[in-house]
Amino acid sequence: MPFFKTIKQKNADLFVYQPADEVHLHDRLLDKFIIRFLPDSVTPNQITLLRVILTPFVFFLVLNFHYKTGVVLFLLAAFTDAIDGSLARTRNQITKFGMLFDPLADKLLIGSMVFLVVFRHFGVWLGISILSLEIIFIVSALWARLRFKTVRMANIWGKIKMQAQVFATGITMIAILNNQPSLLPIAYWLFGLSVGLAIISLFKHGV
Repeated sequence: MPFFKTIKQKNADLFVYQPADEVHLHDRLLDKFIIRFLPDSVTPNQITLLRVILTPFVFFLVLNFHYKTGVVLFLLAAFTDAIDGSLARTRNQITKFGMLFDPLADKLLIGSMVFLVVFRHFGVWLGISILSLEIIFIVSALWARLRFKTVRMANIWGKIKMQAQVFATGITMIAILNNQPSLLPIAYWLFGLSVGLAIISLFKHGV
């Protein structure tokens, strides 16, 4: 894509492959059952880009109350977050661009769902809290890159936060789809937990 070629030409340092400091157990499991079947030409940044491309489709489906297809596509998009990170670590294809692009893709996906799911079913203040923190993450990451020329990897708190948001969103859509309002309190507390984790992540200076 011309847009990414331009970015790559102007910021070559962002696309230099770096070795992984550590390969986790879930990385090895994903490599054994999924990643090993991906062609060598597939890169982590391409998987992240797929998440960005899927996000508008998920948004459109959920906006129009097509929860059955929407939840499947949402979970698929969210699963790419696990794939791109594990792919980068197992193939030593970590890049600074990926460190920036991956959390941004997460926030686009989750942010779009917050607009539709949280504001609809859990109230304005919870939605504002989640979105405000996500905006702070994005601004701080961009500021660190532009002002200090540094890129910070997501910390463990930020990763757990993302997982809590994914589960909360999925549970909400499943509850609505199957008419099971008893599941909504679980989703509510998971969203609340994600707010707490986001605050911890901010104090740990990660995204």
